[in-house]
Amino acid sequence: MPDDANGTDAAVEHVPPWLRRVAGWVMRRWPGRILTRSVAGCLRVDIFDRAMTIAAQTFSSVLPILILIATWVGAGASDDTTDALDLPEESASLLDEAVKGAGNAAFGVVGALIVLVSATSLSRALNRAFTAVWSLPRPRNRLASAWRWLAAVVVLALSVILVRGLITVAGELEPPRAWQSVTAFAADVAVAVFLPWVLLAGAVRPRRLLPGAVCFGIAMIAVRPVSAAWLPRALDTSADRFGSIGVAFTYLAWLYVVSFCFLATAVIGRVIATDEGALGRWIRTGRMPGDRAIPGHPSSTSN
Repeated sequence: MPDDANGTDAAVEHVPPWLRRVAGWVMRRWPGRILTRSVAGCLRVDIFDRAMTIAAQTFSSVLPILILIATWVGAGASDDTTDALDLPEESASLLDEAVKGAGNAAFGVVGALIVLVSATSLSRALNRAFTAVWSLPRPRNRLASAWRWLAAVVVLALSVILVRGLITVAGELEPPRAWQSVTAFAADVAVAVFLPWVLLAGAVRPRRLLPGAVCFGIAMIAVRPVSAAWLPRALDTSADRFGSIGVAFTYLAWLYVVSFCFLATAVIGRVIATDEGALGRWIRTGRMPGDRAIPGHPSSTSN
């Protein structure tokens, strides 16, 4: 039985008998089990602190990689980065000056390696979060895992630009909003499956990661419109009042919301995938209750 289920059952033992009966009735239903165990799981992984850590690491890791890409590719990439980040005019001009002033010489092989190695701190923070979500042994920082750290942080940085570009292309189709939502949803699901899969070295199979990734994609369908309406205005206000430091704090607040959604949906996905009900069993084995097992077929054994 998952740790979250054990923690929930232990908590029920300390409530009054009448409330215990109500809790038992709720826990026998799928929505009640998922809700209570998800809350217990979020508390277990210390989601508020981890979300802040990941938000800060994302800000300090992804932005330098985007500047590195813009410096190597040229002005077009700088404009794409500015558009993807919704930077206000003042901060956008600072980014353009930084890219033009740096030149390719500033980001040679050694400089690029320093930026990428520093950015892997985000991958290690995500790795610790995923191991906590899935109750895996504490990860060891080994040199053999370096390519996984680099792959995770580079894919995350590139997704910032690529997803924005895909959404723009999807907007040319009819109906535009529907295609944009589908494109963003698919991209969010793909990133949310790839990151834990590569960082955990395949310890959790993609089919178990998919419920959390789908939940994250659904959550971002609601977050993106709010972000599109609030973030540019908040960035402009922060830039006018506090300059670049205000822009940084506004971005941290937005990244905290996204990081919280990312971790919360990962916990919910784990609860769904490990639930003893029919859906959880199908996710783990590919078989519904009553289906006959095929000898030697991969779905005949637990994943």
